[in-house]
Amino acid sequence: MRERMEEINLGAKVQEFRNMRQYSLRELASRADLTPSMLSQIENNTANPSINTLKAIAAALEVPMFKFFQGNSVSEDLIVRKGNYVKLGSIEDGVIYDLLTPDLSGDIEMCLMEIPARSVTSTVPKSHVGEEVAYVVSGKATIRLEEKSFSLSDGDCVRIPPGVKHLWENKHDEVATVIFAITPPSF
Repeated sequence: MRERMEEINLGAKVQEFRNMRQYSLRELASRADLTPSMLSQIENNTANPSINTLKAIAAALEVPMFKFFQGNSVSEDLIVRKGNYVKLGSIEDGVIYDLLTPDLSGDIEMCLMEIPARSVTSTVPKSHVGEEVAYVVSGKATIRLEEKSFSLSDGDCVRIPPGVKHLWENKHDEVATVIFAITPPSF
């Protein structure tokens, strides 16, 4: 028996991304070089946009065009079971990174980082294009943000703005475990 494809509501997808960016209908229409009337018709599914029009809307929203065609289906693929994390590798001094999100196709990535005792995540501070938030699950760690260092222990959180160079150091005798989220995914 032939499977039914999930129906994609293109207009609703465009509107969803417009609302996420907090653009008015007129603002997005202007950015995409469309009339507000045409954009309204696209969002209400009374007009079918050309590929070039969709490209212009996607560029104005700063999203890849394929996102308009992704369904919102709920399935087991959204779940990552304990012990089935994707290992993103062991970097310098045995630091372990596990991907907690199913993959990197979404708008956010979550990872679990284990920093062994008396080690550092990198010899050179790194930065990301997007924003990062980290939560210390257990242990103690020092985060260096640009030239300033901050001691964190279990239950502490830190927000790392885009472009801020940082690294983690564990100066203690126990493993430090940190969960962090980065948007957009950049690992």
